[in-house]
Amino acid sequence: MTVRIVTDSACDLRGDEVDQLGIEVVPLSIRFGETEYIDREELNVEQFYRELAAADTLPETAAPAPGRFDQAFRRQLDAGASGIVCINLSAALSATMQSAKTAAAGIDGDIRVVDSRSITVGLGSIVIAAAKMAANGATTDQIETAVADLSDRTHVFGALDTLEYLKKGGRIGGAQALVGSMLAIKPILDLSSGEVEEASKQRTRKKALAWLRDKLGEYDEPENLAIMHAQAPDLDDFLRMIDGVVDIREARVEVIGPVVGTHGGPGVIGFALQS
Repeated sequence: MTVRIVTDSACDLRGDEVDQLGIEVVPLSIRFGETEYIDREELNVEQFYRELAAADTLPETAAPAPGRFDQAFRRQLDAGASGIVCINLSAALSATMQSAKTAAAGIDGDIRVVDSRSITVGLGSIVIAAAKMAANGATTDQIETAVADLSDRTHVFGALDTLEYLKKGGRIGGAQALVGSMLAIKPILDLSSGEVEEASKQRTRKKALAWLRDKLGEYDEPENLAIMHAQAPDLDDFLRMIDGVVDIREARVEVIGPVVGTHGGPGVIGFALQS
């Protein structure tokens, strides 16, 4: 009997990572105009960015219906899970966690629904840590406590090419002050609180990446470092910039998927870690 981990597709974990750790991922939906796709099932990352480049209007995201979580929870319990810890993207940014809670309330079982207060690779790193604990026999109480601790210590920063996607998607949050000059700057966002906050604004992409490098250098012995990018053509340049600041051989490098890519747009580069 073991605890199983459930999350949502904003985690941006690769299929091999999910399979290896036995994580179940409940997908959000992505809508381009009148066409709606189920993330991961009907739309992969490469297809999403091709659609995004060709779209006349920006896509929208939708939280999973409670029924999707209900199916996931019952599937794990039927397979012999002693309990479930469901770790979701920040409740301040999506109704996904509420859907999970609604589903859990209708099931007789030890199901914990936890707000990661994070997103993309920040969420992913928390989920990986929880899945490893579960594989080593940790209880739901132990995993829930560890997730809360990891959430408190998770920092996520991202440099955007433009605020256009975030502004039109309505997720601008505390970065509202950047909007007036968004065409003249390269914005850097801080998602560490689970909300969108302004971290910095730089005049050029090169300076934005240098800011990220310097920010990364502020953390002594960072844990679970992950580099994220939205098909950024200068990813290799950034990896060379931070080589020596951190041991990039120890870092996960992940592509930002449709859920977050819808709001950040192409070209985003950033990182997540725990400190």
